[in-house]
Formats: sequence, structure tokens, C-alpha cells
Amino acid sequence: MMNTVSYKRVVYISCIMLSLWSGDCLSSPATFFRDVVKKAEALSKEPFDNANNLLPEQLRNIQYDEWRDLRFDSTKSLWGEEDFSVQFFHPGYIYLNSVRINYVDKNIATKLPFSQNFFDYSQSALKGTLIDTDGFAGFRIHYPINSPVYKDEVISFLGASYFRALGKDLAYGMSSRALAIDTAEPTGEEFPFFSEFWILHPAQKARKIMFYGLLESKSLTGAYSFVVYPGEKTRVDVKSVLFFRKKVKKLGLAPLTSMFFYGENSASRAGMDFRPEVHDSDGLLIEGNSGEWTWHPLVNPENLLINSFGGGQPRGFGLIQRDMDFDHYQDLEARYDKRPGVWVVPDSDWGPGHLELLQIPTQNEYNDNIGAFWIIERPFEPGDSFEYNYSLTWYAGNNKRSRLATVEATRVVTKNEDVMFIVDFLSDPAQTALLTEDLTPDIEIFNNYSIISSQIIKNTVTNGWRLVILVNLDQKGLLDKMLPHKPAVELRAFLQSSGKPVTETWSYTYLPSASPGFAERRAPRGEP
Repeated sequence: MMNTVSYKRVVYISCIMLSLWSGDCLSSPATFFRDVVKKAEALSKEPFDNANNLLPEQLRNIQYDEWRDLRFDSTKSLWGEEDFSVQFFHPGYIYLNSVRINYVDKNIATKLPFSQNFFDYSQSALKGTLIDTDGFAGFRIHYPINSPVYKDEVISFLGASYFRALGKDLAYGMSSRALAIDTAEPTGEEFPFFSEFWILHPAQKARKIMFYGLLESKSLTGAYSFVVYPGEKTRVDVKSVLFFRKKVKKLGLAPLTSMFFYGENSASRAGMDFRPEVHDSDGLLIEGNSGEWTWHPLVNPENLLINSFGGGQPRGFGLIQRDMDFDHYQDLEARYDKRPGVWVVPDSDWGPGHLELLQIPTQNEYNDNIGAFWIIERPFEPGDSFEYNYSLTWYAGNNKRSRLATVEATRVVTKNEDVMFIVDFLSDPAQTALLTEDLTPDIEIFNNYSIISSQIIKNTVTNGWRLVILVNLDQKGLLDKMLPHKPAVELRAFLQSSGKPVTETWSYTYLPSASPGFAERRAPRGEP
């Protein structure tokens, strides 16, 4: 047990050279990361054994409300008097693996053992009954981004390889994770987990914090480097080296996870919920390597829906909460209008592949049902290694990333065998002169559906344009008419002037048989 807030007293490994565990001191952060890489490589040559990471049964049986009452005592924060400080999550509940935490100060790595003295059990019915374990459930980093006199939580790592971050004036929403393995495959998804972290003590007045993570699973191991730059837009630079124990068929890089229950493009919700929209993200934004910008609005499908986007490795992609108008949500607790968008920029050659968008049916807002990641084309064999880098930016999604007019809303109206798509584009201030020009639409439709008509309407209220597309759902092909279910209506459209795009490309998937239901609302998704 700890009886003091001094972290010097918890030292029982005073200096670790990670590659050999010899007790030698570390020379630099770069050398440190190479040693984490060596540790991951050595571990990949051993059989996977998670027995040492699993929590005792008592901690695994804790319920959610009980776990929330196991609160960290903020007065015990690591580096609590400095700009960057670190707090820890209590092990238990669904967080089944014990996460070992080390901190690095003056080139010395010190293991931080779990102690109940870190936590406030005053509100817990389990006080005095819990046993200790070897580590924590995860950690969170605090830094003053909204006010110079208060340190906000800016990033947290909790559960498997999941992590979330925040920019200025935002609230936690969607997550990222280190890696996706066999997502949406018949064999089932594998979830790697961080078993150990090393957090480097930032210099005084530093604007960034660095830490390293050791990733483990039955199929691979990995060494990860994270550099976090908190601010109005919080950036996280990620470097990773993977080592494969087993064959991996489907590997997803830079996976993003979010929630879309319903939005303005969803079916009627009359009498089911007072809130007009409920989602953490409302679209997938892609900057292709050709320079094309594509916006694909999210849906809550009736059945599993997977979209693939080709065209080579993108310059960037992200799940974005573009609509940040409180009036469109009316939720005073969940505050969906403050959820961040996350933008991914590859910083290395990820190899041939495609971007994949996964949309899973959900009947409530408490399950993340949206995923986006880069799928590498080739499989990986035992003994293979792979290195890749990228950055993540967590920011207010209504801040534009291009100077093109953006898709601001998508609405869908169905009647018999026809469906009408109403797409509103909002111009950049520099484009207001385009309102006086003659614009033409460029529309593509797939799967043998036909466009009945299209129309562009100037929107003098928003200084934008409205594109209306009317589609007939009676397919032209004889074979298509014999199918038991109609295939998806796939549409792509943009507005152009003098043969050049002046808007993003609107991309949409409409499922003719979709009639999503909406569950009765319980309580807004809370944060621990």
C-alpha cells in the first residue's frame, strides 16, 4: 500500500533496458522505442499466453455502476503539479486485462504498481473487499486546453487498444484503436490489447507528451509510439511496428469507431424520441490521392453494410461530426453537438488496399456501430513484420478541410417506386460568386437503377445550392427483377462549373428495403 503521493516511493525497478531487462539506463526516447520494438519482436516468437494479464475473477465480476464508483483520487496524479499529469483507471468490469504502467524520468523507467491508495472508495459498496492486482485498466492524460487554470482530460486509453482524445471545447465521442484484425469476417474479430505502457516525463512547459505501448494478441505483437500535441486541434502522431505470430487475412490500419443511431437522412421517428438527431459522427470524409474530396453520409442500416472505397492510399480520411448545431440534437446531457471529428493522415506507404466503411444495425445509441479503416490487400504470414506511421487530429468537424463547397445535409423521401435525394451544399466564403454562375450536376448511379430527373436550386438562405435527384427503383435488368431483394442504390454526385468541380463529391448508399426502427430512449451515454 502507498501512504504518500510521492511517486519516488513506488520504485522497485529503478532502471530498465527493455531489450535485455539488464538494469542499464536508457539513453534517449529513440533508443527507448527501439527497445520496445525488440521486446515486441521477442514476444512474437513465444506462444501467446494471456494468463498473466487476466484480472482476478473478483474484479472481472464488477458491474458497471460498481466500477464507476471506484474513482481515482486526483490528488495522487502523476506529475500533478505540472502542465501534463496522468491519472489511472481502476481494473475491473469489462476491462479484463491488467495493464502495466511505467513512467520514464531522466532516462530511468520505473514500474508503477497498482495501489488502492490511488483511489477514492468512499462512494463504493465494495470498499474494503477488493483485492489488489498487478496493473490498471488504463490511463488518461490531463492538460489545460480550455483554460490556463484547469487541466482538462485530453486523451485516455481504456479497454483493449481503444483510445479517445479531445480538442478545445469538445466532449468525448468516437474512438480510435491501434489495430483491427478480421473485422466483419465469418471467423470473428480479434481484439489486440495494450498490455504495457511507458510514459515519458515531459520537460517543463512542454507542448507535447510521449509514451509507448506494447500490443499483444494471439496473432501478433506490436510496438507503438504516441506523441500527443493538445490544443484547439489535438494531434496524435503514431508509429507502429508489428510482428506476426499467425497468418492474418484482414488487417485494418488506423481504425476509427463511432456511433450513428439516426440523422436527418433517417426514416420518420414521429413520437419515438424528442431529439431530431442522435450520432457521434454523421459522415465519412475522404481526400483521395487524386485530390477529390468525397463525403459519404452515415446510415443505420437494416442489415450489415460494408462500403469499399478504392483509388489508392488516400491523403486523408476521417469520421466527422460535421453538424455541430445544438438545435439539431436538443440533448442537454449527451451534447452530441460537441462530439469531435477525427482525421487520419498516413505518414508512410501502407501498401495496396482500400478504405472500408462498416455500418452495423443498432436499436440504441449505446453501441458503437460504425467503423472505418484502411484494409491492406495482402495477407500476413507468421514471421512477417510491418511498419507504418500516421497522425490523428481530433477537432471540431464543422471546420472545413477544403475550399470546395461541402455537403451539409442529405434528406431522403420515398414514395412507391421512387426515391428523392435532397442534397444541400454550403459554399466556402470565397465561393459566393459561384451563386451567379451556371452550374451543372455530374451524377453517377449504379446497379441498374435509373435517374428520372435532377435539379439544382440556388439556396439564397445559406448561400449554397440544393441538388434534387429523383430515382426510380424499378430496375432495368431482367435478372435484377428476379432477385428476392433489391440491391443498394449507389449514387455519386457533385456540382461543376466550366467542367471543374466546385463541390465535394456526395457519395451515398440507399437500401430500398431499409425501414430502421428506433428503440425507446433510456439514458444518454455517460462517461466514467
